[in-house]
Amino acid sequence: MNVYTTDKIRNVVLLGHGGAGKTSLVEAMANLAGMTNRMGRVEDGNTISDYDKEETKRLFSINTSVVPIIWGDTKINILDTPGYFDFVGEAEEAASVADAAIIVVSGKAGIEVGTRKAWELCERYKLPRMVFVTDMDIDEASFRQVVTDLQAMYGNKIAPFHLPIRENGQFVGYVNVLQQRAKRWTDSGDVEKAEVPDYSKENLDICREALMEAVAETNEEFMDRYFGGEEFSEDEIRQTLRANVSEGSIVPVLMGSNILARGVYTLLVDIVKYLPSPERRSCTGISAKTNEVFNADYDFAKPKSAYIWKTIVDPFIGKYSLIKVNSGVLKTDDVLFNHHRDVEEKVGKLYVIRGNKTEEVKELHAGDIGALAKLSQAATTDSLSTKANPILYIRTSISTPYTYKRYKAKNKGDEDKISQALQKLMAEDLTLKMVNDSENGQTLLYGMGDQHLDVVVSKLAERYKVEIELSKPKVAFRETIRKKADVEYKYKKQSGGHGQYGHVKMTFEPSGDLDTAYVFDQCVVGGAVPKNYFPAVEKGIQEAVLKGPMAAYPVVGVKAVLYDGSYHPVDSSELAFKVAAIQAFKKGFMDASPVLLEPIASLKVLVPDKYTGDIMGDLNKRRGRVLGMNPAEHGYQEIVADVPYMELYGYNTDLRSMTGGNGTFSYEFARYEQAPSDIQEKETAARASKLDSGDE
Repeated sequence: MNVYTTDKIRNVVLLGHGGAGKTSLVEAMANLAGMTNRMGRVEDGNTISDYDKEETKRLFSINTSVVPIIWGDTKINILDTPGYFDFVGEAEEAASVADAAIIVVSGKAGIEVGTRKAWELCERYKLPRMVFVTDMDIDEASFRQVVTDLQAMYGNKIAPFHLPIRENGQFVGYVNVLQQRAKRWTDSGDVEKAEVPDYSKENLDICREALMEAVAETNEEFMDRYFGGEEFSEDEIRQTLRANVSEGSIVPVLMGSNILARGVYTLLVDIVKYLPSPERRSCTGISAKTNEVFNADYDFAKPKSAYIWKTIVDPFIGKYSLIKVNSGVLKTDDVLFNHHRDVEEKVGKLYVIRGNKTEEVKELHAGDIGALAKLSQAATTDSLSTKANPILYIRTSISTPYTYKRYKAKNKGDEDKISQALQKLMAEDLTLKMVNDSENGQTLLYGMGDQHLDVVVSKLAERYKVEIELSKPKVAFRETIRKKADVEYKYKKQSGGHGQYGHVKMTFEPSGDLDTAYVFDQCVVGGAVPKNYFPAVEKGIQEAVLKGPMAAYPVVGVKAVLYDGSYHPVDSSELAFKVAAIQAFKKGFMDASPVLLEPIASLKVLVPDKYTGDIMGDLNKRRGRVLGMNPAEHGYQEIVADVPYMELYGYNTDLRSMTGGNGTFSYEFARYEQAPSDIQEKETAARASKLDSGDE
């Protein structure tokens, strides 16, 4: 592939609801650019960007893929992202290195939840954007409705550039709103000039008015002229559009059909014409040497620096670190310094990735997106630079996973292989997390939703030939006591020769500190128990609190006091006193009004105003306590509640179902509270049966 300078590069992320047509749009672009002889289809599993086996099996995007499209003398790096919320981390990574976005909307389905989320992602990264309305070959598609809904949501910055011409249910041409001229497609796929149909004139007036309003709102002089009834010249409109689209203050709306590859030519032309090259975007880091701001700004003349925005780990071809060059020009055999890992690594070869294919290049200029192979130490969100000028860039903020399940190896002996495979998947996917919950004897897998975790299970089986099964996680209950108990235990054993003798008298009572398992004290007088056995007694308590006598959960908040006992000058030993203390603890704990404590989460749910009643009703069913409601942006409300952890299982799926995918939530551990008696009885009985059967 040729080398492209910064001004000849466009980095464009495709965002939108799942199924809106992002991947098929990439196919149409690639075909028009002469990259392919025929367009692939998602249904046939032969598209450029959906190449992973899981994607071809499930018929939707799971990973972000990079497809560079050469259009004239410009290289457009298209970043095709998944639209489903379980894979939002992929979209966040891509948006962090894009310089502009195209929000893809289905003309048939209209504005969906994913459309709004795509817009919010653009706002977060201050990305200039266009909207491309697909499915215009479908009779039920309504371009006008999409434009109207977008204007209702985002105001006058929405500027329709084209209008569809439909005849006999067929998508046959379009009207250029700026020029007020029509064009039709010929059988050969070319376009020819045509008259604007009478039935399109009313819509043209509406869209023209919307476009003029968007232009007028860009400055006061234009606003005055607009209200004075003055017309803008075509040159004025184009210049204003060029400046304001790249700033994000005007959002063009285009339309077409991916399947017929109609409207895609004008989209590619407008990407080059209106969306900014990296040189028109700012990019700042921090110098690790001086702590001063480093204005990289995609300047090829500045010291080399790059940012790793994504990692691909393939069992067959190895590891690729996908980078965006933030300054300078990277060349083959450069040595780059990773300040985060304090390591220098030789780049070796430079690559450009197109779907699942790699192509070597001699150099990558500032602003370009490429890949480095086999950087052993590097991880996603790391910065690369030279040792003489170490630069650090802000790490991309990736969504936190809150859905988790317990996992076990299906085949014994696979645990190490599974752990290694998961490490590789986590290197690729920052929204995947593995947690070893040793206290409760379980390993947990965190993801963005049930579908995400299902895909992980499939990837482990397909790529790494290991199988796991997911199940409902154990809740991290705790045991404590409410009263004081005074107990005595004598451990006496004779077996010929030396026996075993340990005798303790102890009290057990609440310590008042649920953050600490136990407090041990002694007030033995007269040497009834020699001092050298005190540590053995404490060791017994230390061991006993790991699994409580009630339901084998960890014990918290107990104060144990050794106040008396006796010993045998020959038979007493540390082991004997340790055993005596353990048995005294078990007896004393059960005599001191034991209770089960359940973990409580502080939950925040963000939903549109109209769903608040349903959400609060559902939280009440989950034994939640709603603490308050705070208004948020765009007609949303944040509901704050305390909810038991055991009631949060499956909440992600239920929340999406209740809110049509509009709701999001987050939570953190708040405290432990006494579990209701029915929960305590049920849990204790269930736990006892599991312990008896060895299922724990």
